[in-house]
Amino acid sequence: MIAIIDYGVGNLFSLKSSLASIGADACITGDKTEIENAEKIILPGVGAFGDAAKKLNDAHLDSVIVSEAKKGKPIMGICLGMQLLFEKSYEFGCFDGLGLIKGEIRPIDEVIDKNLKIPHIGWNALKFTDKKSKLFKYINDGDFVYFVHSYYAANCASSVIAYTEYSASLTAAVECGNVCGCQFHPEKSGKTGLNILRAFCEKGE
Repeated sequence: MIAIIDYGVGNLFSLKSSLASIGADACITGDKTEIENAEKIILPGVGAFGDAAKKLNDAHLDSVIVSEAKKGKPIMGICLGMQLLFEKSYEFGCFDGLGLIKGEIRPIDEVIDKNLKIPHIGWNALKFTDKKSKLFKYINDGDFVYFVHSYYAANCASSVIAYTEYSASLTAAVECGNVCGCQFHPEKSGKTGLNILRAFCEKGE
């Protein structure tokens, strides 16, 4: 069973529906015991980093996620959920993340062309790095996925497994041992996204 963590933010039901469509057994839960008993964990998220981090903390789920990660349980963060895996974020201040991946979350307007729109919304191609990941076993370099974000993961080159171009190279996906994350929304990315979720569900088996 895959636990989709419910802490008050995230596109929970479309994610659960996507997992169901590939035959994965998943539940939406904020229960510590259910999360500990799950085979894998997905941390979704939309909105502001600081608010989401506080909600995780208030629900005492941050410590559960870190504990399960340290045990080697496969964990995937999606969009803001991916950003929360990092050490800190500079979105409307400075906030601590879960610290499972080295790096920080910074505004994309620091690096992209000033004429481009923010947030970055739409379909963009994935460009794989030389770090081979089982997460991409069913997709190809150059496949398109759907992004909605104004911040990106920086100073994390050792964990980047894919990036996308938006006048600058922005982190699209990361992996550090049993912990991985997608800045894009696989549940909104058609067949490509479903194949990424399928690979995560198999990862480590």
